[in-house]
Amino acid sequence: MTHKEYEKLYEACAICPRKCGANRFEGHTGFCKETSRLRAARAALHMWEEPCISGKEGSGAIFFTGCNLGCVFCQNYEISHEDSGKDLDADRLLQIFYELKEKKANNINLVTSDIYLPTVAEAIEKAKSQGFDLPFVYNTSSYLRVDSLKLLDGLVDIYLPDFKYFTNQKAGKYSLAQDYPEVVKAAIEEMHRQIPACSFDERGMMRKGIIVRHLLMPHGLLEGKMIVKYLHEKYGDSIFISLMNQFTPDKEKLKDYPEISMPVTEREYDELTNYAASLGVTNGFMQEGGTVSESFIPAFNFEGI
Repeated sequence: MTHKEYEKLYEACAICPRKCGANRFEGHTGFCKETSRLRAARAALHMWEEPCISGKEGSGAIFFTGCNLGCVFCQNYEISHEDSGKDLDADRLLQIFYELKEKKANNINLVTSDIYLPTVAEAIEKAKSQGFDLPFVYNTSSYLRVDSLKLLDGLVDIYLPDFKYFTNQKAGKYSLAQDYPEVVKAAIEEMHRQIPACSFDERGMMRKGIIVRHLLMPHGLLEGKMIVKYLHEKYGDSIFISLMNQFTPDKEKLKDYPEISMPVTEREYDELTNYAASLGVTNGFMQEGGTVSESFIPAFNFEGI
C-alpha cells in the first residue's frame, strides 16, 4: 500500500469493531481518544515475555499510547488510560526498529499498537523492503476487525494475542466491549490463516507463530477453562497457549469492582494449568509464583522514543 492509502484508513475510522467513524487524520478522536498521530511511551529491551520471545537478550518492546478497550484493571494504565506518550511518525518508528536491533533484541515487539495499525503496517513494510530481518511480534488485545488484521498479512511474523474473556457479560463489565468474545475468536482465526504453524531458530527463539495469552483473573477459573478448551479443540498444537498469573490489582482503581481487587490464588492458577495438561495441551507456557509485582510493569519514561 502507498502512504496515502495507509493515511486514508484513519478517515472515518473503522480499525476496531467500535467503528467510531472519527476522522482521526483531521485530529478528531473516537473511543480510543487518539488521533492518527503516532504516540509511544517506551522502546527498550524487555525480559518478561515468553522464553521464546524474550530469550536471554530481550525482546525489543515498543509500548504505544492509548487503547480501544476500557479494561478497568489494565496493568499499563498510565499509557492506556492516562495518555502518557511522546509523538513520533512512521520514519522515527522505523529508526527505532534499527536501534533495538543494534541493542541485540531478538525481535521487534509492538505492544498494543492496534489503534495505530495503518502507521505500524507502513513502518513494517518499509523495514522489510530494506531487508530488515528480525521477526515482528504483534502484541495485541485482539479487539480488532478481521479486515484490519488482513493488512498485516505477510508483515507480522508472530502474533501474541490476548484472549481475555469467554463470556459477553464479563467483557462488557470489565472492558466495555460486550462483543469481545466473538471478536477475539474471529481475530485469532484470521491470525491462524496467516500463520498456520510455528517455527523456531537454532536457539529456540520463535521466528513464526502464534502464542495466545490468557491472564487469569480472580474468580475467573471457569472462564479460563473455557478459553483453554476452545483453543485446544480448535487449534491443537499449531499454536501455543500462555497462561498468566500476574494479575496486579490496584485497589483504589478497582474500588467499584471489589470482586477482582485481589490477586489470583495459587490454587486457582494451579487448577487452570492442571486442567490444560489434562486436555493434552503440550505447547504452552506457565508462570512461576511471585509474578504479582510492579516489576512486570515497566517505567513509561519515554526511553528509546
